[in-house]
Amino acid sequence: MALRSLSATYMRGGTSRALFFDRADLPLLQGDDTAPWDRIFCAAMGSPDPWQRQLDGMGGGITSLSKVAVIGPPTHPEADVDYTFAQVDVTAPVVGYRGNCGNISAAVGPYALHRGLVRVEGDRASVTIHNTNTRKLIRARFPVEAGQLATKGNLALDGVAGSAAPIELSFPDPGGAATGQVFPTGLRQQELQIPGHGSVRATMIDVCNPLLILEAPDFGLAGDESAAGLASDTGLLARLSEARCLAAAMMGLVEAAEVARRELRNLPLVAVISRTEEANLRVRMFSSDQPHKASPLTGAMGLAAAAAIPGTLAHEMAQAATGPGSFRIAHVSGMLEVAAKGEFDIPEPLVTETTVLRTARVLMQGRVFY
Repeated sequence: MALRSLSATYMRGGTSRALFFDRADLPLLQGDDTAPWDRIFCAAMGSPDPWQRQLDGMGGGITSLSKVAVIGPPTHPEADVDYTFAQVDVTAPVVGYRGNCGNISAAVGPYALHRGLVRVEGDRASVTIHNTNTRKLIRARFPVEAGQLATKGNLALDGVAGSAAPIELSFPDPGGAATGQVFPTGLRQQELQIPGHGSVRATMIDVCNPLLILEAPDFGLAGDESAAGLASDTGLLARLSEARCLAAAMMGLVEAAEVARRELRNLPLVAVISRTEEANLRVRMFSSDQPHKASPLTGAMGLAAAAAIPGTLAHEMAQAATGPGSFRIAHVSGMLEVAAKGEFDIPEPLVTETTVLRTARVLMQGRVFY
């Protein structure tokens, strides 16, 4: 069968990259059946690849480089555009739509401007984005030159070479993005029984994305390990994968842990935390059962919210916030500062907003073959 192609734009958002498609160029989906998109996205990214390199597609062999964004007209009355995120599994023919990617969210506003989906007057753009995965709004504000995202700026992100213009991202009302509750199990911390490992303390929180928080010492870790060192520890990865699947069931994301192993390979994100003098909190993040080479942005925002709420593992371990709800989080590539606002000292904590600065860039526009 001859190769087919679609118009696409390749973009960096924060510490991730994604293929961006206009929704009008993709097949019309019937109900919840995403199979027509799944086939295109897997082929375009080069998945599944048992060698974890995605050499036959646009992916980069790791979760942060195996992403897709679909942009279209808004279906929310307050939004300028709709944005659907797809996480393409590297090794399996599985595409996840259950959560959002905060880093790729940073590129949505600039993409909408680049494609003429929104217009701006003056030197500042403000784009309201409806993330269809979580049914939440995201607000992006950024400087503009000649009607496009400014190309130069002084914001440097740890994990990304160089500097660029800052994109202010606001996630209003981020609690319960996937489950409808900040604490889906009703508890701020609890015991998690991992077969073959034993009992560990855990916090399960859903702010921007479902997140499982664990303590580094419970897994024999100091907390300062490199991504390569973590990736080579197959026993550790297996235990954390088991913990993730158990948490997915406990949080109500799937009916049973075995379903998460097959069908929900990217959620919840896993944060293994430890203390450090360099920041409020140190973390090693895991996405799709692999160590992240920086930090998923939604995971960092969930971790900041947890650190602000008494009774969570993150709150117990974190040093006092550097500002009102602001936390410096040390990750494997450097530092990330995020803020969480809300009412935290109440029986049912309310997270009203999370904010962060990111950068983005258009890398290529053309046609991708599948």
